[in-house]
Amino acid sequence: MATVAFYGPSAERATKVSVGIIEQEGKEPETLETWFCDEGDIRKDDEVGYEIVQFIRSHHALSVAMVDRILGCPHEEGIDYPDGEVCPECPYWRGRDRWSGESIN
Repeated sequence: MATVAFYGPSAERATKVSVGIIEQEGKEPETLETWFCDEGDIRKDDEVGYEIVQFIRSHHALSVAMVDRILGCPHEEGIDYPDGEVCPECPYWRGRDRWSGESIN
């Protein structure tokens, strides 16, 4: 199975997409590929879309799962900013649930 997740600085613009390949039910993805864009919305990039399809096909995924929204900030806690803090680059997501987009404050 392949999973596709989009991330961005707000709920309107995606700048990162990650595709994971899950080989066995109940397990974490064994293979993960990520694409980024600096400008525009990666969801509208035909070249990235083609690369995603090729990646999924190359791993012989039988199904693809994704949600209908951007799942939060494209930056990684502990890598792009310190653990336990909020991303300084994406104020939109501060105090917001990444799954629903609703304010949690």
